Amino acid sequence: MEGSTAVPSGGEDVVALEVCVAGRVQGVGFRYFAHDVARRLRVVGYVANQRDGSVRTYAEGPRGVLESFLHLMERGPAGAHVREVRSHWGHATGQYTCFRIERTA
Repeated sequence: MEGSTAVPSGGEDVVALEVCVAGRVQGVGFRYFAHDVARRLRVVGYVANQRDGSVRTYAEGPRGVLESFLHLMERGPAGAHVREVRSHWGHATGQYTCFRIERTA
């Protein structure tokens, strides 16, 4: 699908962040919003709609940058109504070289 090349900035250790957002988050441009945020913050990973109506993102980058990413996912784009956010921090896999929009999972 769509991707943007990004290289996590040096200095901080690279970690992973998985975010699942529920509410009115499909049909409002949430995936494109997440893609734009990831591109601006230079993180790698993906975003995908889920069959249950939520949106899932997986991102890798410096923890401080991913904290900003999480804050923006909690807000979402104009038109979204974020009701619930679940996040999980983990170890980066290093398998991503860009941030892409994936098909519904």
